[in-house]
Amino acid sequence: MNDTDSCIFVCNKLLRGELSAIETYSQALEKFDREPENATLEQIRLEHEENAELLREHLSQMGAVPDTDSGAWGSFAKAVEGTAKLLGESAALAALIEGEQHGIREYEEALDDPGVMEEAKTSIRETLLPCLSDHVTTLELLRAR
Repeated sequence: MNDTDSCIFVCNKLLRGELSAIETYSQALEKFDREPENATLEQIRLEHEENAELLREHLSQMGAVPDTDSGAWGSFAKAVEGTAKLLGESAALAALIEGEQHGIREYEEALDDPGVMEEAKTSIRETLLPCLSDHVTTLELLRAR
C-alpha cells in the first residue's frame, strides 16, 4: 500500500468515526429535551458534521470516494447509546464521553501513522483532535451538574 492509499484508508476510518458520532448524538438528543443539555449536544453534533466534511475534503483531494456510513463501529456506538438512554442522562453522557475518548485515540493513532500525509496530520492536530478534547470537557461539565 502506498502512502496515498494508506492515508485514504485512515481518513475513511476517521470519517466513519465522525459519522458514528453524528448518529450517536442524534440519538442522544432524543433523551435530552431541556436546555442547556439539548443545545450543547446539538452543537457538538454540528461540530462532528464539520469534522466529517473536513475529512471528506481531504479524501476528495486524494482522489478517493469518501465513505458514506459509519460501518460496524457506528452500529456498536448506537447500541451502547441506546442502552445508556434507557439507564438515564448520566449514563448517556458517560457513553458520549467514552465515544469522544475513543475518537481521540483514533486521531492520535493517525498522527503516529507514517502513511498519513502531513496535510491530514495538520488538520488532526489543529482542528479535529482539539475539537474532540473540548467535547470531553464539555460533556464532563454537563455530567457534573
